[in-house]
Amino acid sequence: MRRGRANRSFTPEIRSCRAAIGLKFASPNNKQTYRQGETVQTASNTQSNSSTTFDDEAKEFVLRSANQQDVRFIRLWFTDILGSVKGFAITIDELEHVLNSGASFDGAVIDSLARSDEVDTVALPDPTTWQILPWRPSQDAVASMFCDLSTPDRQPLPTDGRNILRSVMRRARKLGYNFYVAPELEFYYADDSDEYYETAGGRSTLNSGGDHENSKASARFTHASRYFDQTSPDLGGAELRREVVLALEKMGIPVKHSHHEVGQGQHEIDLRHTNALTMADSVVTYRVVVKEIAARMGGHATFMPQPFSERPGSGMHTNMSLFSGDDNAFYSADEDEFHLSEIGKKFIAGLVTHAPEITAITNQWVNSYKRLVQGSEAPIFASWTAGNMNDLIRVPAFRPGQEASMRVEYRAPDAACNPYLAFTALLAAGLEGVENDYPLSTPITDTNFAGSHALPRLPSSLQEAVTIADKSELLRKSLGDQAVDSFCRNKYLEWDEFNRTVTDFETNRYLDVL
Repeated sequence: MRRGRANRSFTPEIRSCRAAIGLKFASPNNKQTYRQGETVQTASNTQSNSSTTFDDEAKEFVLRSANQQDVRFIRLWFTDILGSVKGFAITIDELEHVLNSGASFDGAVIDSLARSDEVDTVALPDPTTWQILPWRPSQDAVASMFCDLSTPDRQPLPTDGRNILRSVMRRARKLGYNFYVAPELEFYYADDSDEYYETAGGRSTLNSGGDHENSKASARFTHASRYFDQTSPDLGGAELRREVVLALEKMGIPVKHSHHEVGQGQHEIDLRHTNALTMADSVVTYRVVVKEIAARMGGHATFMPQPFSERPGSGMHTNMSLFSGDDNAFYSADEDEFHLSEIGKKFIAGLVTHAPEITAITNQWVNSYKRLVQGSEAPIFASWTAGNMNDLIRVPAFRPGQEASMRVEYRAPDAACNPYLAFTALLAAGLEGVENDYPLSTPITDTNFAGSHALPRLPSSLQEAVTIADKSELLRKSLGDQAVDSFCRNKYLEWDEFNRTVTDFETNRYLDVL
């Protein structure tokens, strides 16, 4: 499948149903990308007098699908400012009304820990995100839709991640580009009886019981496997990955790769490239699916960036590309080392320049900075390269005949971030470089560069990262003041709570000797 053409895949049943109502598809032979309430345009972003919206057709498809699939409950999903999935359910009797008019709820939840007074907010379902939840029964089935959030007078909510990301994507389209991403999401899976979830203070909340004797074998299999292992010790994790991939593809989310990662019990499932808004929805869905499937297998999955001191952290390396029509704007036919176009070089320069101020967005938790340490194959400097896994930005090697796959890999994010804000920040930083002709620094070619180059260092703690982000003109321009303020208030509260908490390290280190 060529990069720059895919949007969302569908099962044969959904294709048949949509074809019956005349709804078009995004596919290798169909270049359009569309979201709720936006005018349909081709990937070349050309205007057309015949352009229409697919809202009515999409709504009709949802109503027919709900009837044919015996759907009884519909979960309306959205995320708070930190990217945690929130929502509420309606019954099938309310579906048509809510599709047309939205549903009211207390929008104070969007501000997460920083919420105060109740705020009347309207959830407007995006019918193009309709999904049947495959882990729920087929009788009286459950479906979901992502929602755009608005005020009661239908103004976009300034703290809604989908609205924020959509806005910066429009900025890219005005320049003639569509933004595509392909994240590589890592996580840990463990049986509820797994010894690795023990803490000095007793069992953590990850251990919730279960059949201890029967689950021992599962935990042993899960933690015996290593990087890319395909042998029998990987039975537990391999089964989890299989079920997750099947569930994602049933929901119309195509998967590129899945494999065991470096850490014991660590796994990676990579999603196939698509436009950034669809991918942000997919990342949120991915996290829900992984946790639901793990729970049904008697275990627990975590996207915590650094859950274990002795094992690798879990990241979300994010591959990005800009397309102008069918052409990859990052590719150049010039016979240089990288085959990077001038647009690609300026985009990387923007990422390098603004990396410190967007780190709070891509790495938003106290624990995130336990992963961003030297020697962990995670970046600590704002640098770029063609090969070194310790650099912030990597340009994968060009393969002849694969011009469409030219991309930039940004290695700082972890899978626990808010994907809407993270993709917004990454695109905004890259576009700053493109629009303002940022010069690109020299690539790093040695593997031990910390002492030999004068490089900007990424923040080393959440407090440092949020302080920089709070003052960032780039973030305030791309996310908006209200979203930045809400995000930073939450992070200041988290840092204050962390500072007041006595950790196991302190107890073990000092209790007996001081």
